[in-house]
Amino acid sequence: MSQNKIITILGPTATGKTDLAVHVADALDGEIVSADSRQVFRRMDIGTGKDLDEYTIDGRLIPYHMINIVEPGIEYNVFEYQQGAQRAIDNILARGKTAILCGGSGMYIESVLKGYKLFPVPQNDRLRAEWQTLGDEALIEKLAAFKSLHNHTDTCERERLVRALEIEIYYREHPELQDAARPRASIIFGLCGDRNVVRQKITKRLKERLDSGLIEEVDNLLKSGVNPAQLIRYGLEYKFVTFYMQNLIDKETLFRQLNTAIHQFSKRQMTWFRRMERSGFVIHWIDCALPMEKKTNMLLTMLNEAQ
Repeated sequence: MSQNKIITILGPTATGKTDLAVHVADALDGEIVSADSRQVFRRMDIGTGKDLDEYTIDGRLIPYHMINIVEPGIEYNVFEYQQGAQRAIDNILARGKTAILCGGSGMYIESVLKGYKLFPVPQNDRLRAEWQTLGDEALIEKLAAFKSLHNHTDTCERERLVRALEIEIYYREHPELQDAARPRASIIFGLCGDRNVVRQKITKRLKERLDSGLIEEVDNLLKSGVNPAQLIRYGLEYKFVTFYMQNLIDKETLFRQLNTAIHQFSKRQMTWFRRMERSGFVIHWIDCALPMEKKTNMLLTMLNEAQ
């Protein structure tokens, strides 16, 4: 692979992204950078599906990054993730390894691949006054000098166009912000499958998590001083189990409502990934139901063909 190109493995929940990423990393001497919005938190293991045992294959530990890096209960945002993930990727590539970005949080993935400009940029009244005399085509030409215009998002309206140009200029005037906001070239693979199969996997996994101590995990977080309102904001497992701990729902309702919420979340993830494709990303899809050896070989074959 090109020294500056990474591999991305994405997909909706319960499709086996981590397992595939570990096997690919083992084959390519790689390291995994998690793109999961909740696995960054320590002591939130069962509900986030960390499954850290999966990172060991044939007795070899596959290095991973952006997992267990902050305490639960704090506000952690996309900008902080983007900075950390970019540093991790740079470190991996500098050591001659393969960086594999893996997860299901579409915004976290895009923040790295697109190089979201997340630092607050003030309005530049001086430049806006100068641009008043210029037509849209002239402004588009200016913007195109700074970046490739793959879609019409930045140019469909004049205010969006002015703002996009304003942001590009600000970042170039502040080079210290550019590292985290630079786009990443990546070959992207996605795991998907028959909707009914994925639904069955989600329901089965939820039962296993409840049997493995999910409720006890949330109880321990609450006892350690984590604010219930914050756990609710983390969503899904932590939201509904916290409701249960507060006696707002019974256990049967917990399972039913949480199961439905995870199914809905899975659909939203696929909607996000399809939107990524419409915006210009090429995603090479692999059936999650295939045996691991076949999935790994398919990915490696497509990777060789794509280079």
